[in-house]
Amino acid sequence: MSQHSYVKVEDVMSGNPRVIDGLATVRNAIDLMREHHVSSLVIERRHDGDEYGVVTVGDIAAHVASKDRSPERTSVYEIMSKPVLTVDVSMDIKYAIRMLNRFKLTRALVTRQGEMVGIVTLRDMVVRYTSNGSD
Repeated sequence: MSQHSYVKVEDVMSGNPRVIDGLATVRNAIDLMREHHVSSLVIERRHDGDEYGVVTVGDIAAHVASKDRSPERTSVYEIMSKPVLTVDVSMDIKYAIRMLNRFKLTRALVTRQGEMVGIVTLRDMVVRYTSNGSD
């Protein structure tokens, strides 16, 4: 069995995820994704008791494009996933990988003391984990 060094989620995450209002249209989301070269957007919380949401290219494909819905007439909140799995910045990526795999997810929001600070993908964590943390 190989040894893997402890790698924190914070070491693999992308900081400053792109955020969009839930009332924005899917067209707005597509434009923002294109502008920033990202495949997902975080949906802003409405208040402290609310949870974050996420909309992905996959959501747009499944709920808009494949159903011939208008991106200009569909709101992000209609197709987003909410609540979203969150992981703490200090979590070992091997446990974050297990969590995402258990729930069949490809990404999670990263938090520090309850505040969103980034986003991490299963792909990025697996690549880092299989490189034995030598990056």
